Amino acid sequence: MKEMEAVQFVQQTLLTEPNFPAFKTGDTIIVTYKIVEGDKTREQDYRGEVIQIKGHALTKTFTVRKISHGVGVERIFAFSNPNVAQIQVIKRGRVRRARLFYLRGLVGKKARIKELKYQ
Repeated sequence: MKEMEAVQFVQQTLLTEPNFPAFKTGDTIIVTYKIVEGDKTREQDYRGEVIQIKGHALTKTFTVRKISHGVGVERIFAFSNPNVAQIQVIKRGRVRRARLFYLRGLVGKKARIKELKYQ
């Protein structure tokens, strides 16, 4: 039990929960994150659809998928990652599932997510 208490103590002291806008699976977002190359730091945008959100509290992560030059690319981001500078929600998606893994097998227009008109 003491090990579990130590893990919770470290999580509460080191990790802070940022205030990102609310988004859910199916939304198109832009994640701006910091890249460190040697002694230089720059910010890069990653635009794509959220295909899953998992975890809870400080260990919460989300997966963003985009198509780059005809190839599907997925990246997993942690909500508590200090390198994630900001998140912008571009459009809301109308989906009925929590995990959109079926998008991996679709290409072209079939891989689109319908936009949520009313919020």
